[in-house]
Amino acid sequence: MSTPARTLSETASKELLAAYGLPVPPEREVTSAADAAVAAESIGYPVVAKLCGDAIAHKTERGLVRLRLGDAGAVSGAAQELLDAATPDDGAVTVLVAPMVSGNRELIAGMLRDPQFGPTVMLGVGGVLAEAVADVVFRPAPLDRVTAEEMIDDLATQRLLGEFRGEAPVDRDPLVDLLVGLGRLADERPDVMSVDVNPLIVTADGVPVAVDALVEVADAADAPAERPPMRPRPTAEQFEALFQPEGVVVTGASTHPGKFGFVSLHNLLAAGYEGAVFGTNRQGEEVLGIRTVTDIDQLPEGAADLVFVCTPAAANPDILRACAAKGVRAAFLTSAGYGEAGEEGERAQAELVALADELDILLAGPNGQGVVSTPAKLCAQIVAPYPPAGRIGVASQSGNFVSSFLNLARSSGVGISRAVSAGNAAAVSVADYLDHYADDDATSVGLAYLEGIVDGQGLMGRLGRVAARKPLVLLKGGSTAGGARAAASHTGALAADDKVFHGACRAAGITRAWSVEEAFEAAATFATQPLPTGPNVVVLTTAGGWGVVTADAITRHPGLTLLELPDDLRTAIDGKLPPRWSRNNPVDCAGGETRETIPEVMELIASHPSVHAVVYIGIGIQSNQARLMAEGPFYPDHGLERIVAYHQRQDARFAEAAAELSDSTGKPILVATELAVADPDNAGPATVRSTGRLCYPSGDRAVAALGHLYGYARHRERRAS
Repeated sequence: MSTPARTLSETASKELLAAYGLPVPPEREVTSAADAAVAAESIGYPVVAKLCGDAIAHKTERGLVRLRLGDAGAVSGAAQELLDAATPDDGAVTVLVAPMVSGNRELIAGMLRDPQFGPTVMLGVGGVLAEAVADVVFRPAPLDRVTAEEMIDDLATQRLLGEFRGEAPVDRDPLVDLLVGLGRLADERPDVMSVDVNPLIVTADGVPVAVDALVEVADAADAPAERPPMRPRPTAEQFEALFQPEGVVVTGASTHPGKFGFVSLHNLLAAGYEGAVFGTNRQGEEVLGIRTVTDIDQLPEGAADLVFVCTPAAANPDILRACAAKGVRAAFLTSAGYGEAGEEGERAQAELVALADELDILLAGPNGQGVVSTPAKLCAQIVAPYPPAGRIGVASQSGNFVSSFLNLARSSGVGISRAVSAGNAAAVSVADYLDHYADDDATSVGLAYLEGIVDGQGLMGRLGRVAARKPLVLLKGGSTAGGARAAASHTGALAADDKVFHGACRAAGITRAWSVEEAFEAAATFATQPLPTGPNVVVLTTAGGWGVVTADAITRHPGLTLLELPDDLRTAIDGKLPPRWSRNNPVDCAGGETRETIPEVMELIASHPSVHAVVYIGIGIQSNQARLMAEGPFYPDHGLERIVAYHQRQDARFAEAAAELSDSTGKPILVATELAVADPDNAGPATVRSTGRLCYPSGDRAVAALGHLYGYARHRERRAS
């Protein structure tokens, strides 16, 4: 039977951690009140006295700490009180005498072995309110100095790290040394279950000093077991059969338009799939012009390499065997009644996976909605829609989210390369699909929805390798199973599953989104915009309020900078706009637009070497007036026909200029207007869509997408250097 982890005394904890970068003050451990007074004299007043022992974790909560002791009498009296407060459960105790370290700022650092994500290092705002404030960041261990620096940058309370109440900025070097050291400790000492350094007091000169530390250790036999190996990814040839099949078989094809067998065949044909299409039907009926067969044995050999299964679970083993005999290399199963249906379903699913392995068939699903591959004009799915072609590769544990992303692709015009509903992911996981997309020439960014994570450490390792090759946007629902809970440790209490998961994403360069819209817009931005080479953003606007709100969003963003206009750029813009223009960033044209003003000013801004990205706000205003004119009772007389056409040409020209300048300068230029959703047929957003780019519904959402773009670019730059 396993024994619980045991805590080391504060002294033993600090001795262990000092070798891994823990900044500790000079301290003395004594066993009597008299010795405590002697120790205090050698350290220098004022001092702190604490009761220590392997069974004593939270001293402050028990009142076992005495602060600001200024003379020998106070020290000996306090030490005796502490020794008298010991209980039999505390075991052997000592008194620790340490210098009284003062500072207005307290941090917390730690390490834990998360049951899902493995060894993890933490940094946050510390002290007795650490759990209440919960401003903490995590990264998987071990970690390098770049990652440690990113942890410090990710703290929300950045003002505490700079000059604060007359105290110097935090000296980052010893903090980085400690974080890297904790990661090394996790790697070298598998018996260490958790580390809690709280507080790290930042002194007036900015130096962090550890005034308390706690280490939990376990016997080697109780150390976490090695994770079972993950299933190998399907071969390139198997993925080719799934996403680029030369022929498709729909089993259970039906003449009833409400049946999956009808809908999937209909969608396959309606999308324009140009390969061979076959169907099976008990009666051998003709369905949508396809003469079905009653048995797979009747199909020509080698004519199909993908089977789309719409039959009940009981029939599927025989179907797979028959398909394998005909040369089928991939199967997508819509059938339910497997892992989601209890123990019996789990057994049936395991048997099906084993059979697919034996037959060398890629098994997608079961209980999935389908697969889309626009390069092959393939829409093998039991739901709508079929999206426009593009560069986003979608993989999801939820079929509904696949539909959501495809619907957003249709509405925005930013298209999809591949999309798959992983269903139960019995044999092929979301990570497998994303790994394939990272090697897929038709895909430039992966977009995924995850939930129900089983092996967090293995998953993040694979997703990190994906993100190292191509951008990856992740939306996560639900919580991981288990979660870190170390009863004696603040670090464990603060290690909420999502914070640990988020830290793993940040370390891997994975773009984490918090909503369906944010996830799609981030992916669409990666698919259509160049990566910025720096954080400096200029807002170009035709309406002051929009520009101000967008500038506020940039200022709030932790990674982006609202650029103060360089003098030469301001002078150049002076030559294009009337004197009343804002003369600052945002660049508010103040109604001074002529036919070429927007393209010319935009070119000046985008071409300037200090500018890394542009957000253009206000497209579509002229076309919005044109719409009102065209719908009014006076159109087309009174010159309205001519002015309506002019307004629409202007907005189209502005949208085209944004795309052309982005291409020529290699800088992202994001165009935003609420008309993207309020009136998508407006010439402004409609032309943005025709250029293949996303028209953002607001400046805030454009800034959020740009922030993701720059975050990924910065991650790659840091890892390359």
